[in-house]
Amino acid sequence: MQDRLQAMQIFTRVAELASFTLAAADLGLSKTHVSNRVGQLETHLGTRLLQRTTRRVTLTQDGQLYYQRCLWMLDEMQELDNLFQDEGQGLAGKLRIDMPTGLAKNLVLPKLGQFLDSHPRLEMEISCSDRRVDLVAEGLDAVLRVGAQPDQGVIARHLADMPMVSCASPSYLDRYGRPQSLADLNGHQLVHYTQVLGDSQGAFEYLQDAEPRQLAMPARLTVNQTEAYSQACLAGLGIIQVPEHGVRQWLASGQLEQVLPQLAIAPMPLWLLYPHRRHLSKRLGAFSRWLEGLLAGA
Repeated sequence: MQDRLQAMQIFTRVAELASFTLAAADLGLSKTHVSNRVGQLETHLGTRLLQRTTRRVTLTQDGQLYYQRCLWMLDEMQELDNLFQDEGQGLAGKLRIDMPTGLAKNLVLPKLGQFLDSHPRLEMEISCSDRRVDLVAEGLDAVLRVGAQPDQGVIARHLADMPMVSCASPSYLDRYGRPQSLADLNGHQLVHYTQVLGDSQGAFEYLQDAEPRQLAMPARLTVNQTEAYSQACLAGLGIIQVPEHGVRQWLASGQLEQVLPQLAIAPMPLWLLYPHRRHLSKRLGAFSRWLEGLLAGA
């Protein structure tokens, strides 16, 4: 089993560096040894994991699947090794998180240095998307998602409720008018956000007597990515309703204006999703607590 784990570690490094030579140098092994171990692994599995050319090494389709599963298994093994270590030694290993682009850009990345400085032996990989992901197949520890509680066969931990605002660009409001009431929204249009294109029914959301309400509105543009959503608003293409932290800088600079600020909007929940497992890893637990503190001060 130990030999198999070492072969998996060698294979993942070759895949990440796209080179047997670079992987060998990084691991302090000979190129021949690295090549032999990967070859033995392919023979054991009965499939080719890497496509070798004189210029580059790339993953095959089977190799991509095996690579993601290797990341997961190697992380699990490291977590087991660290399970009873002294807390004073700090966190170690790699943490892989997927989150919406706007959340990463506006909230997490500007402050992430503080978290990493607190855990100098920890590495992080952050991917940015809004799509539904397969946590295990893609080798992710967790994803951050905004909106209704997801039903993905995973554990969903509620981190925060984010205040929402309605806003539009000055150019849009100069053209269509600045609404003072719900009735004034007649003749206005939304930019519609949805994770699944084809769902083009837009609605303006608000609270009435503490109950969520919706006013159907036209949406000439529909997007499925949070960064595109805010950029469309900046371009004057319609009204959007977003977490306040994501547009705070543009509201302060005057690039966006708040629409109907007297109408409250139900806050948007933020979820940390991770696979069912017997315990929450120390790395993910530490990141989750840091993120909750960050959100509390946002």
